[in-house]
Amino acid sequence: DTEVPNMVTAVLADYRGFDTMFETVVVFIAGMAVIAILKGSTKGRPRRKDHEVEAEPDLIVTNTVRLIVPVLQIFAFYVLAHGHVSPGGGFQGGVVMGASFILLALAWDLDHALVRMSLPKCIIIAAAGIILYGGIGFLSMLLGGEFLDYAELEKVLPVSREMARYHAMLGVEIGVGFTV
Repeated sequence: DTEVPNMVTAVLADYRGFDTMFETVVVFIAGMAVIAILKGSTKGRPRRKDHEVEAEPDLIVTNTVRLIVPVLQIFAFYVLAHGHVSPGGGFQGGVVMGASFILLALAWDLDHALVRMSLPKCIIIAAAGIILYGGIGFLSMLLGGEFLDYAELEKVLPVSREMARYHAMLGVEIGVGFTV
């Protein structure tokens, strides 16, 4: 009915497009709430006493994480990029990518992970994901279709209706992945 090769994508992107978009917005709002709570909880955090020595991270753990994190991040991009035609997608790819940064924070500390991906960058990327998702939907409307009617994008993309649908769903998956 939707001419999408993957049943899950057909349901999430075509039949439940609004639902998926607002789920993405809920994930964004939840993330902002967690950031606000964590920022507020660090103000009264006790500092290390002068006689306490800061422990170095475990050598085996840190070297293992150095090897695993790039593989996790490449796999996250793979899951995200193939989610519109096979199992996976933005939510799953975003979770794997987020897990790689959590692994960095567990192996070293939160400050080390924040050097790789700061909070302002996280907020900008998450907001850009929602804008990308909604922007594809509104562009479909501006081109004469309904919200998230991906085939209408053939008017601005130099491809067929089927390929326009394919590329627009990839854009939606990328938007979801950025937000997650």
